[in-house]
Amino acid sequence: MDGSRLPDAGSGVSAPPDAPELLSGSAAPARLAARRQQRQEAARRRRRRRRRLLLGVAVLVLLSPVVYSYATTMLQPSSLPLGVRSVEWLRAHHGNWLVDEVEHFYYGWTAPAKGGPQLKSLPAVGLAPAASAPTGRPARARARVTAWPPRIKPLFAHPLPGEGIWKQTGPPVDGGPPVLVTTFRTEPDYPRIVAYLAWFDHTRTALAFYPGRYEPPSAPVRGPMSVPQSQHWRLLATFNSGFVYKDGLNGSSIDGRTYEPLKDGLATLIGYRDGRVDITSWNGGPDAGPQVAFARQSLPLIIQNGQLNPALNDSSQWGYTLGNAIRVWRTGVGIDRRGNLIYAAADYQTVITLARILQHAGAVRAMQLDINPEWPTLITYSHHGGLGPTKIVPNPMQPATRYLVPDDRDFFAVYRRIPGPVTVPFK
Repeated sequence: MDGSRLPDAGSGVSAPPDAPELLSGSAAPARLAARRQQRQEAARRRRRRRRRLLLGVAVLVLLSPVVYSYATTMLQPSSLPLGVRSVEWLRAHHGNWLVDEVEHFYYGWTAPAKGGPQLKSLPAVGLAPAASAPTGRPARARARVTAWPPRIKPLFAHPLPGEGIWKQTGPPVDGGPPVLVTTFRTEPDYPRIVAYLAWFDHTRTALAFYPGRYEPPSAPVRGPMSVPQSQHWRLLATFNSGFVYKDGLNGSSIDGRTYEPLKDGLATLIGYRDGRVDITSWNGGPDAGPQVAFARQSLPLIIQNGQLNPALNDSSQWGYTLGNAIRVWRTGVGIDRRGNLIYAAADYQTVITLARILQHAGAVRAMQLDINPEWPTLITYSHHGGLGPTKIVPNPMQPATRYLVPDDRDFFAVYRRIPGPVTVPFK
């Protein structure tokens, strides 16, 4: 037997202590410090969350009227796309300055440069060139034909086929076309700009003015806010009206009712009960007389006595947002020396160039209507297999059925003339 023995457990000799036990004295404060830091970080996170929550609640409280206003506006019936309605809502709620700045930048950026390639053809409008009267026709018929507008003289040395030549659009009335349309290039410096025009024979047509869903804002009677179904059989054309009331304080009247008070000094398109139409600078007080079927105002005259209004250089009068100098879609209406109405629309126009278009087409007095690409609308109706609506002005934002269903804005309808005093039929 081996004489060596294992050490006695009780001999006083022991194994070295475990490492954790050696560090326990220094680790405890570190662990406490770490836990304290974690608690502080958690408290800071909670405070940050509370601040963000309070800020979010405050923003929500502040924005809730805005959100409510926008949501309720967008949920209301409308004929406009969401984007256009959103811009209109922003304009109406103190954001006009922002929209104005964006439009100034955008239209300035997209303004056409002078020169460039020539067009090879013009947009096709109308059905066929208006025929001349045979010499054997009665004198009365020949007199009516001579009242047709002459060809608009082209401004280019080499006119394009059909340029400035009037064409009929729908069924004849009393042996002749009541509505004629044409196109022509407006400025030699800008060879790709095209104007779209319509001419309405006041002896064969009757003009009517209708309120829309929201314009004029104080309309005592809105009616169908579209062309009444019962009048479709004699509908020949429709076109857009002028600026909204808040942008021009433009007065209006229908069938003896004042829709917005008429304002002296503003250009006014007037339809009389005897069938005449006129454009004049209003000077008759806030209400129209009993001889007036309708009246609609829009800014001051742009043409008077055949001459451009010399105040056209004053941008404050010619567009609440864009003034007179920004090139944009513009529309206008004039009266020729025989009392016939001329409608014009063209892109990239200032108010001065718009006035020149109407003057060149034969207008002796004229007014600007609505502007910007959303609004120009000229639609004719062929009555071939139905109404046959056709957009003359190529506006992709508006359908050819505009004004056949309720529309947000007021507008004009051109009807076949029928015997008796002219009124604005709502049924």
